[in-house]
Amino acid sequence: MVKTELKRTLIVIFGAFLNAIALNFFLIGANVYASGFTGAAQLVSSIFNDFFNIGIGTGILLLLFNIPVIIIGWLKIGKAFTIYSLVSVAFTSFFLELLPVLHLSDDIILNAVFGGLIGGASVGLTLKIGGSTGGMDIIALILSRIKDRPIGIYFLTLNAIIIGTAGILYEPENALYTLVSLYVNTRVIDTIHTRHTKVTAMIITKKAEELQKAIHHRLVRGITILPAKGAYSNEDKNMLYLVITRYELYYLEEVIQETDPEAFTNIVETAGIFGLFRRDD
Repeated sequence: MVKTELKRTLIVIFGAFLNAIALNFFLIGANVYASGFTGAAQLVSSIFNDFFNIGIGTGILLLLFNIPVIIIGWLKIGKAFTIYSLVSVAFTSFFLELLPVLHLSDDIILNAVFGGLIGGASVGLTLKIGGSTGGMDIIALILSRIKDRPIGIYFLTLNAIIIGTAGILYEPENALYTLVSLYVNTRVIDTIHTRHTKVTAMIITKKAEELQKAIHHRLVRGITILPAKGAYSNEDKNMLYLVITRYELYYLEEVIQETDPEAFTNIVETAGIFGLFRRDD
């Protein structure tokens, strides 16, 4: 357990380092903006610097923006998830202040593409091991537990505000290059981590009762247990069928590995659901 938690912490820190590189080496110097709270912090920092001659670092603003969200996450989601979010935000802010802002290229397209690519890799790696980059990730998880509605609109709204403000205050081209960066960012995250709001897990196991108890100990999700039989072995088994959010996928994999490593699991996209989808009150 200690080894696992140490590995997760190191990956979260490495993800924070990659995010800082994407910003300081590519996006900030080119006035191309990242997505979510990071992009908001970046934009506000630019506004203070360019219009009010007040130098406030992106890292400091990112930390300030995340404080109320992390407090809500601690109360609504859980301590472990929020601690990893805090580690990610704190180290991202630290690396942003530590690393210099460089101009590696004068080509804005290159800056937008590589900034989006490295930034997407940082978020994807963090999500893949069950961590969070804070900000919109925490808000998305809270909303997914409170309301059974698509959360993409919240990401879209915040990013639209960032892009629109960048287009109005700076060159309109910067808004278009920001769109390029956001597109690359999203595609990389999709490649590394399942970004779908919900996924369906079908688990074939001989230890249905133990696995069901272990899953319910970690996740607040309903499970349907169906009888199953192996075609080649002719052995009686069970299939556990459940729908989870993308944020819970890491924990499900961990529970299955601990309880029944020989279980066969199929994870598929869930286009939509009807009826009761259990959530926290």
